[in-house]
Amino acid sequence: MIKTVLFDMNETLLDLSVLKENFDKYFEDKYVLKYWFSKLLHSSTVIGGMDDYTDFGKLAEAALESVFLESDKELTDEIKTDILGSFRKLPAHDDVAEALKVLRDHDIKVISVTNSSYEMVEEQLNNSGLIDLFDAYYSVDSVERYKPFKDIYHYVLKEEKINAAETVMVAAHDWDLFGAKKAGLNTAFIKRKKDQYNPYYLKPDISISNLVELVQEIVRFN
Repeated sequence: MIKTVLFDMNETLLDLSVLKENFDKYFEDKYVLKYWFSKLLHSSTVIGGMDDYTDFGKLAEAALESVFLESDKELTDEIKTDILGSFRKLPAHDDVAEALKVLRDHDIKVISVTNSSYEMVEEQLNNSGLIDLFDAYYSVDSVERYKPFKDIYHYVLKEEKINAAETVMVAAHDWDLFGAKKAGLNTAFIKRKKDQYNPYYLKPDISISNLVELVQEIVRFN
């Protein structure tokens, strides 16, 4: 029986279109957002692998500086604020509120688990209008190690006094679900974009492109 659902935030619940629009102001390359995010995840994974930790916001800023430098573009403080500031104001995908209400209606606990800071996730939840639909939210700041390392998943299970077998992690990122699966959780992949789920990662238990349908499948686990 599933009693708790953990959610990743960025791209999983929050629509990155605003962030893309801000990148498009300064780049003509439609892949630049994806490239920047890949550089960000690469640095967080390397730092985590070396048992070190740096605030995710600072890594995001460093990745942005690198992308501008590689493109021979000037990055002013105003541009940096314009792009990175939009991270705090991302709207929720259209299917999110209804999906979360379905879980709440079935007495399933709803928790956010993110690489972002506590300040960032609280601001995102408030700005997207989702804050009242969550029972709790957690940042990797608590363990000082990023997803997909298992530390944060284990930490949330311990803090919430929940069982991994009764918990599902939902994310739009295969690497996130790989980490959750290795931590013993059930996993559900929400397909937000055209991309291959890495065949060398552990497969998710559920894979659906609509979040309402996905949570209904989770409810049927019960």
